[in-house]
Amino acid sequence: MTRVELIMPKMGESVSEATIISWSKNIGDMIALDETIIEIATDKVDSEVPSTHEGKLVEMLFAADDVVQVGEPFAILETKEGNATPAVSEAIPVPVAAKTIEKTTTKAVKSPNTIIKNTGDRFYSPLVRSMASKEGIEISELATIPGTGKNSRVTKSDMLAYLQTRGASPTPTSSVTPTSKTPETPSYTKVDIPNSGGTEIVEMDRMRKLISAHMTLSKATSAHITSFVEADMTNIVNWRNSVKDDFKKKEGQNITFTPIIIEAMSKAVKDFPMINVSVKETNIHIHKNVNIGMATALPDGNLIVPVIKECQNKNLIGITKSVNDLATKARSGQLKPDDIQEGTITMTNVGTFGNLMGTPIINQPQVAIMACGIIKKKPVVLENKYGDVIAIRHMMFLSLSYDHRVVDGALGGQFVRRVADYLEQFDINIIV
Repeated sequence: MTRVELIMPKMGESVSEATIISWSKNIGDMIALDETIIEIATDKVDSEVPSTHEGKLVEMLFAADDVVQVGEPFAILETKEGNATPAVSEAIPVPVAAKTIEKTTTKAVKSPNTIIKNTGDRFYSPLVRSMASKEGIEISELATIPGTGKNSRVTKSDMLAYLQTRGASPTPTSSVTPTSKTPETPSYTKVDIPNSGGTEIVEMDRMRKLISAHMTLSKATSAHITSFVEADMTNIVNWRNSVKDDFKKKEGQNITFTPIIIEAMSKAVKDFPMINVSVKETNIHIHKNVNIGMATALPDGNLIVPVIKECQNKNLIGITKSVNDLATKARSGQLKPDDIQEGTITMTNVGTFGNLMGTPIINQPQVAIMACGIIKKKPVVLENKYGDVIAIRHMMFLSLSYDHRVVDGALGGQFVRRVADYLEQFDINIIV
């Protein structure tokens, strides 16, 4: 028999750790090649990790809710001789490595002594909370640890440094003094919410906590500004009504307004490439590919943003198929980590909920997000060779929220206007 370690695979760019949601197998169970062994969650997406070997599960190196670093072993299998050759699983986008170990290793999985939760006063990453739980550090003690991360957040290095000196000196009682490079965060008085018995208290689920942290970070990072235009969608509405039945018979799926809008955004990005950038510190990263994120509401009310890759190389049919495929996978929980990576600009359709317009929050580290309102009939003044007339047209508001650190009002306003121009100039003779 040979013992092998199963390694936590890489799950996408910038993802360095994952939280184990649950184990699909128990100690002593036989595991088939490519059979799911754990379910994991990252700050990007939930996913399943298949086994890269066939054998018997003999050790679980982590428990549910533990945080595992990418490249770190999380389980040990006992395999037959000659069956320890690493395999590649198609369920994970990056090849998974496995290595043979010479001798038995033992790592007891301990139940956390303390459960640390984010209270809203200070954010702690899953890794920091896990370390605190294992060391028996209460939330009151954790709040006294100086943080060297962004906005004075506690990092892994801060925790390791604190644990080395813990008990050697009195616990500090004062808050961290900000450096000259970091603006002081305003302090707010914590106000208790009175509960007379008529209020139900429900803790946020994991995804809602991630969304909350991501949105708060975006508002703290980017200088948000929003520009609005109104687009005449009459030609597009009439064209779609005339082709949707034939398209459904031919392609087996629906054609909606979303891919038409995404195509117009892709064309406008070619005209204004500086809207298709990301910001890291004082560097601007200009992206050659137009990867448009599509904000998608999930059945549980949460939100996820799958990405249509390289829109500049796809026609309307190709974008439509990508949109439908990603939307279906998102709502059924089948998205893979790669499906939500590498977005360069985002669109969200608030019109789906009957809203006229919206002011969306930028999806970091991007610098722009466009919202599309409901397409609504209204009287509009039109100009023709005989003068002005009032006509009933299908109109839609477009709004673009952009990062004023790198996108000025001229660029933001011209971009959203150009998207509207492409929509109004849509070729109604196109055959799909």
